[in-house]
Amino acid sequence: MTDSFAVTAVVGNPKRLSRTLTTAEALAAAIAAGIGSEPRTSSTDLAELYRDGIEPPHDGFEHALDRIRTAPVLVVGTPVYKASYTGLLKLFLDQLPPGALGGTVAVPVTVAASAEHRLLADLQLRPILAELGASLPVPSLTLREQELGDLDAILASWAGANLPALAAAVGRQSAGVPA
Repeated sequence: MTDSFAVTAVVGNPKRLSRTLTTAEALAAAIAAGIGSEPRTSSTDLAELYRDGIEPPHDGFEHALDRIRTAPVLVVGTPVYKASYTGLLKLFLDQLPPGALGGTVAVPVTVAASAEHRLLADLQLRPILAELGASLPVPSLTLREQELGDLDAILASWAGANLPALAAAVGRQSAGVPA
């Protein structure tokens, strides 16, 4: 375990204060607590960030970008909309400069209404995060809406299976070795 450890969540659900946000924040807290003895988390709800318009740069966007750049782990959450991640998340990711996620370990989180769509956003989201420079060493957390009632148990299972690899990847990133 490291001392102070920060995890940031970014959520692209167009609905403010969504279940996707709650899920991503819970995963961020589980990761931070599992890796750091002094865990810290922060989150950016893109529905809140862009409520007054989408044109960057603005203070909220710059603040979110600073949080992303300083946290070793980024949790990226989205519901599955029309068999993909949301346009709101795409807008945010498109506004990031090239290499913005270099040195960051990313963990995608998707929430889908049906089992058929559960993995679709993840299949599309992982490549764009990698294109922005993120390392993605562990499986995403993919959920169906009906599983959200069991979130604590699902997070415990996911963390038990993935925190050792995630911690190792964070250690390699902080040492300057690609994960």
